[in-house]
Amino acid sequence: MSKQYVLVINSGSSSLKFALIDSKTGEAILTGLGECFGLEDSRMSWKYQGNKQEIAIVGDENHHQLAVNKLVEIVSDYGFTDSVIALGHRIVHGGEKFTKTIQVNEKIADEIESVKELAPLHTPANVTGVRAGLKAFPALPQFAVFDTAFHQSMPAKAYTGAIDKTLYTEYGIRRYGFHGTSHYYVSREAAKMINKPVDESSFISVHLGNGASVCAIKNGKSVDTSMGFTPLAGLMMGTRCGDLDPSIIEFLLNKGWTQEQVFDTLHKKSGFLGVSGLTSDARGILEAMEEGHEGATLAFQVFTYRVAKYIASYMVALDQVDGIIFTGGIGENALPIRREILQYLKVFGYKENEQANADARFGEGGIITMPDSPIAMVIPTNEEFVIAQESVALMQ
Repeated sequence: MSKQYVLVINSGSSSLKFALIDSKTGEAILTGLGECFGLEDSRMSWKYQGNKQEIAIVGDENHHQLAVNKLVEIVSDYGFTDSVIALGHRIVHGGEKFTKTIQVNEKIADEIESVKELAPLHTPANVTGVRAGLKAFPALPQFAVFDTAFHQSMPAKAYTGAIDKTLYTEYGIRRYGFHGTSHYYVSREAAKMINKPVDESSFISVHLGNGASVCAIKNGKSVDTSMGFTPLAGLMMGTRCGDLDPSIIEFLLNKGWTQEQVFDTLHKKSGFLGVSGLTSDARGILEAMEEGHEGATLAFQVFTYRVAKYIASYMVALDQVDGIIFTGGIGENALPIRREILQYLKVFGYKENEQANADARFGEGGIITMPDSPIAMVIPTNEEFVIAQESVALMQ
């Protein structure tokens, strides 16, 4: 049987990531990125068999559409047109309206857009990508996979805010959670690693990247997660503040700050960047810390401490903990960050295996604790494979 591929599209406000995924193995055959849409240096790059190419995206038309049109050409030029069986679109927020993967058409695109106020920065861009895909690949079935869907299994005690209940009934204000495709994927891989059925396994999944979240997974289902109504809540991140006393917002408004200034700061000037005063990139934080930079050192300490506190608190949600899973760009690669987090968790018996921890980087996974320790592991995530699998499953 010839190989079958799913073209996965992740559309941002000024960018469009894509990957051609082998639907059986999860291998990314072709990857690319369109970026700086709307600016003079708008461009698109892609990599195939180790070779990278780049072009400018020029034109008055919607740049997302231009990028997807070019993607049609690229897929054809490399001879994959007849092997692509579907498109899968990553959608950040489905609210309570979309609780599972769904096949999309123009009507569904309108319905997804109808909940855009839940994620005003992400949903319009996601829908733009869907519409561009529908126009460019009209003969292919296309599917929307929602970041929030995996967390729809959370019990009311986990997703309910301690606020006036009408804010939930009228406006849908509750904990939704994100990074669902990542937490779903690594929990399934973790169950394989410990040779246990996923529906009998419980993990604390720790997705650490520029965006970061923790998820308590009981018998394969999400029962709590750190991100909330939006991705701003929970852990400290690259530029996001994470959990914050809401009275700080009122305090700054009373000081004369505009609403735009406040939320620009909380979303774009906080986290690693805000605490360090230096950079939002964890690699830069670690390098500067080694050189004695006080702000970088403090950012490292705040981040690792908060992650460890969340992990510890999520043990309450589980009857057992079969493993802590580190994933995401930081979780998969930042050895000092994993080491510090495990050190905070020594009260629970966690002991780092230094060699295993050093080996589990740059695409390699594995258990990183000692044989007489509770298990912590590293599993590289593959969200695109989940989107491809979900798309194929719905086709069948």
